[in-house]
Amino acid sequence: MQQSLDQEVSRFNVRKRSFQIFDETSSKQVGSVQRWLMRGQNFVVEWLEAGVAGETIFVKSEYETLVLMPDTGGTILRAGKPAILAAAGTVCVVPAGPYSIALEQWGRYCVIASSRIDIDLNDVLNAAAYSNPDSRIEPFGTPYRRHTDQGEVQVLQLDEISPPADNPRLKMVQTETLSINWVAYDGPRVRSQLSPHSHAHHEQGTLAISGNYNHHLRVEWGKDANLWQDDEHCVAPSPSLLVIPVNLIHTTEGIGQGKHILVDIFSPPRADFIAKGWVYNAGDYTRDK
Repeated sequence: MQQSLDQEVSRFNVRKRSFQIFDETSSKQVGSVQRWLMRGQNFVVEWLEAGVAGETIFVKSEYETLVLMPDTGGTILRAGKPAILAAAGTVCVVPAGPYSIALEQWGRYCVIASSRIDIDLNDVLNAAAYSNPDSRIEPFGTPYRRHTDQGEVQVLQLDEISPPADNPRLKMVQTETLSINWVAYDGPRVRSQLSPHSHAHHEQGTLAISGNYNHHLRVEWGKDANLWQDDEHCVAPSPSLLVIPVNLIHTTEGIGQGKHILVDIFSPPRADFIAKGWVYNAGDYTRDK
């Protein structure tokens, strides 16, 4: 059935989510490195797990990228620049242009970008979901410009980032074109304190780095039953990535004991979080008028 324009822009019209567990069956082997690629409309996520020998991988972007090193360090190399050694537990803001990452043995890494000109987007695991763009999603453009240490790699130690006073589970970092929430807690999430919500103008990527989760997903009902979808309770081990479309009601519940680490991804950066003073490095950026 052909949808009307009213259906297409309605908050009740929700695209299907993308979800992928990063296991061996979904990986691509690059030397001794296992690699997984997924995308949202405005972002690309590359998850990497190094092999025994340790190797170097290459990245090229028109915009700043984020490199996450959750539990193993690595070295960022750029032509004509000093090598930058980043320890485990860091987030690196890397300027636009080509660079490489020298991986440590058995290390896990994630590169998050709004654009990767070195990647064919037809090769990502959920490429089919983006055969047609969603006009409701705000384009990332370049709404922010870094004015501190321009052209330099910034290495941010997660232990040194202060969370918002009213939400100690969250640590937030931005680049020119995207922002992330680093969400960490021990043990299961309290089921009486979940936070179901939706977004009208942007997607959200939710990357599970440590722990097990249930992603609870619901489409709001409108008058047109053709747009209804069943609730979903998506079981998500780590590592895995969920891409949440516009208007999908969602909340994530950490289950079981142990450390839980999630990274929520947004592009463009969350201006509402920046305005509240929640984003750790927001002072390094000026917003274009």
